[in-house]
Amino acid sequence: MNSFNFSKWNTILGWATFTIALLTYTLTLEPTVSYWDCGEYISTAVKLEVGHPPGAPLFQMLGAFFAMFTSEVTEIAKMVNFMSALASAFTILFMFWTITALAKRLLKNSSELPKSTSIAILGSGIVGALTYTFSDSFWFSAVEGEVYAMSSFLMALLFWLGLRWEAEMDKPQGNKWLLLISFVVGLSFGVHILSLLVIPSIVFLYIYKRYTNLTTKQFIIANVISVLVLVFVFKMLFPYTLKYFSALELFFVNNIGLPFNSGSIIAFLLLITAFYLGINYTHKKQYVEANTLILSVLFIIIGFSSWLMLPIRANANTTINENNPSSARELLAYYDREQYGDANVFYDTYYSLIYNRDADSENPTKDDKPKYEKNLKTNKYVIVNNYKDALANWDSKHKGFIPRMVSTDAGVIKNYKSIAGIPQSSKRRPTFIENIRFMVDFQFGYMYGRYFMWNFVGRQNDEQGNLDLQNGNWLSGIQFIDELHLGIQSNLPSDVKNNKGRNTYYFLPLILGIIGLVFQLKNNKNDFYTLLLFFAFTGLAIIFYTNPKPFEPRERDYAIVGSFYIFAIWVGFGVLALFEYLKNYANKNAIAIAVTVSTLLAVPTLMAFQNWDDHDRSNRYTSHLNAKAYIDSCAPNAILFTIGDNDTFPLWYMQEVENYRTD
Repeated sequence: MNSFNFSKWNTILGWATFTIALLTYTLTLEPTVSYWDCGEYISTAVKLEVGHPPGAPLFQMLGAFFAMFTSEVTEIAKMVNFMSALASAFTILFMFWTITALAKRLLKNSSELPKSTSIAILGSGIVGALTYTFSDSFWFSAVEGEVYAMSSFLMALLFWLGLRWEAEMDKPQGNKWLLLISFVVGLSFGVHILSLLVIPSIVFLYIYKRYTNLTTKQFIIANVISVLVLVFVFKMLFPYTLKYFSALELFFVNNIGLPFNSGSIIAFLLLITAFYLGINYTHKKQYVEANTLILSVLFIIIGFSSWLMLPIRANANTTINENNPSSARELLAYYDREQYGDANVFYDTYYSLIYNRDADSENPTKDDKPKYEKNLKTNKYVIVNNYKDALANWDSKHKGFIPRMVSTDAGVIKNYKSIAGIPQSSKRRPTFIENIRFMVDFQFGYMYGRYFMWNFVGRQNDEQGNLDLQNGNWLSGIQFIDELHLGIQSNLPSDVKNNKGRNTYYFLPLILGIIGLVFQLKNNKNDFYTLLLFFAFTGLAIIFYTNPKPFEPRERDYAIVGSFYIFAIWVGFGVLALFEYLKNYANKNAIAIAVTVSTLLAVPTLMAFQNWDDHDRSNRYTSHLNAKAYIDSCAPNAILFTIGDNDTFPLWYMQEVENYRTD
């Protein structure tokens, strides 16, 4: 009789990996404000102010909660940073349980697991989860007060909830998991929309549960449906809800003459009434699917009700009040990031426009959205700018399908041409082939491929790469391989060899991940495709949608950690694969333990050893001291002009959080 209690050990070891992750991130936590957006997020969290679009109100409210646990203003940033560490540790917890749940499905008979197989599955969870724990990009976000750690947590939580829903889908009240998923989806709007990219994979968990063997046609339709669900949630549900509130606000204030915000209140009451009637009717008629759908939409809306904080605080005229989203119309513009412009990733204008600014002969201009503002004298919303003919409508000869090279900055254009093989003197529009070459070579290859290799092969240094051989490349530690793409690696200067960011894993995480990937593909194609979809949407799809240019102000690997999360799951499956290949050569329990221990040492332990020194920020005060020096250079009541995130946000932190030199 098998006395091994898998469920108990699954719980214990899950929390053990959580503890290891939390200790790691707490020990390496930055004790104060970091560079880039951290100063802004910490400042707007502590005083519940309004940051840059599209905002992160849930992150801010949670940050304010964590800040309450210290009485020293100099410790507030550390507490918000700890919130990221805690969220990252919970990511690892749910990742462990996701790996063990999926690993069981790779076996033909998972109902009764021998002790040896149970050990191998648990070993898969440990190795996979700790590989992600010590991975370069995820660790970076785990120790600073930014939204990406919490976004990763919500992503991991959503997929785990999807697995629970799938497992209990046919049970009474099994759809309670779907309602919880919907609520967490709504919460994700209050942190970062990256978390929504798990939705297509959750849709496929449902589809494969209902339809095991899909025909080619059904498979294509299923993919379209999964994307449409994402589009509905991201591009339709919330924007059209805000448009509904905006329209009623304008109507009841301008046409009926009611006070400001009365239209929004009426819109809210009508919405609640509609949900009540819909839920009540479908319940009485026993329309289970319709009832579940209405409840799901309701729970999404309840989740993103955290956004109510933004207009509430904007109306309070907080010190930091970017874009002032004080009404429904302004909140919609805030959500749509209107200040950043409207780029179309499928059809837009190329950089060649700057050489020949020919407008469309029939419609040379386009109208922009009118800008409304409150007129406190007339108690109405008035149009302060119609933006009539405000936008140029360029000639179609400058436009193309899937445009990648769209920036009109002279330096960026020079890099476009160099990468795509276009003569620098050329003034023509790039061809479709040149456009795709740039996308594949630079965006998918250099940007995504390089970041991926950083996390599973190794990294050259912590300097930003600009397509040069000296900085920012991947490095394996195997000399002859590294010399193939970086040149001679012997007799390097000491500052190069001793760079703390020079981390080498000798391809071991990559190899183990490929073994796990192939093993899952062979044994459970449905689950493999579900993970592959997750991998694609949180990796290459993000690169495609954001359309990075050469070169960005900073490395962007933090935005695509979701795909690294999936590959680390495959790393975990590699442990089970090795056990399955070797189990008949000796005692199975011994093989399971040996494979787990050896892979644990070869991959996550190696990564922890290599990455610790450059990810340890426990004594890093650079941003804080730099901001203080800036302010100290000013006379009392002086006006200081800054440019860029790193010259601005840490100064906001010093004044808003530490109350330093608020004159």
